[in-house]
Amino acid sequence: MTSPRVLCLGEVLFDLLADQVGRSYEQVESWTAYPGGAPANVACGLSKLGTPSAFIGCVGRDEVGENLLAVLRAEGVELSGVQHHATAPSRQVYVTREASGERSFAGFGERDTTQFADAFLAADALPVPLFESADFLVLGTLELAYPQTHSAVQRALKLCEQNFVKILVDVNWRPMFWPDPAQAVQPIRELMAQVDYLKLSDDEAQWLFDTADPGVIAHRLGQVEGVLVTAGERGSAYYLGGNEGRLPAFPVRAVDTTGAGDAFVAGLLHQLCQHPVSQLDDHPQARQLVRYASAVAALTTTAPGAIAAQPKAEQVTAFLQQFPER
Repeated sequence: MTSPRVLCLGEVLFDLLADQVGRSYEQVESWTAYPGGAPANVACGLSKLGTPSAFIGCVGRDEVGENLLAVLRAEGVELSGVQHHATAPSRQVYVTREASGERSFAGFGERDTTQFADAFLAADALPVPLFESADFLVLGTLELAYPQTHSAVQRALKLCEQNFVKILVDVNWRPMFWPDPAQAVQPIRELMAQVDYLKLSDDEAQWLFDTADPGVIAHRLGQVEGVLVTAGERGSAYYLGGNEGRLPAFPVRAVDTTGAGDAFVAGLLHQLCQHPVSQLDDHPQARQLVRYASAVAALTTTAPGAIAAQPKAEQVTAFLQQFPER
């Protein structure tokens, strides 16, 4: 079996999407479960595109956890880094939807955010051999909300340093995952100081840096190879290898935007695994990398479910041929 080139550490969960669009949580009558969780989404997106990936996280010893792992396994994601918690359940989150396809996270039902298995990833059980052969580690920031999993993140960062694994962080700000959202900024800033690539939404960029300009953010961070700022239907901006630019969004009919940012990350990393990082010095090449990532994200919004809607490489290629650059 090919060694995973990208490790995705964090949460896997079921998004319980509202069947009734445009209603509040209290008004929704029924929900449909779709597998998700940002790191798991990225792992599946990479595997579908043809880049070997692994998921590292913790699930409960329950039917929900087994069903989630079955989805990842079916997509070809390496699961030797998955841990099982004896008592904490696998996470599920309720998601309401607007007619535009935009979604809002509406909570965890009767459970507190700290009670789910992904809050208990053990640092001493991380799969060291996977770090020895990987090229990239993908992290979100939700894991920083829980002390035990935060410690596992810290050990993963050390393993990356020891094995020359590059780190991509997608901020993926979700206040409801934090017991006290006011305590989030400091650990997020500390994590960003250790990354090679940073992906943010425009709102997250404004929140953390008071600007959505990726070049300015890269300058403030110092030794960073890439900063990507996405803005949904308003497109994206990038700083890669010293090159800066902006790209419009592809014109698609969005059905569900859940996982679009994760698909963007998967598309970007797939391209980074295909092309030497040294090619980022070439502006057209850097732009094409971001254009490819944008296409993967656009296609993912055209059907429900963060993983189910992710495209394969041939679909992305065909899609891009419909929109030749002028």
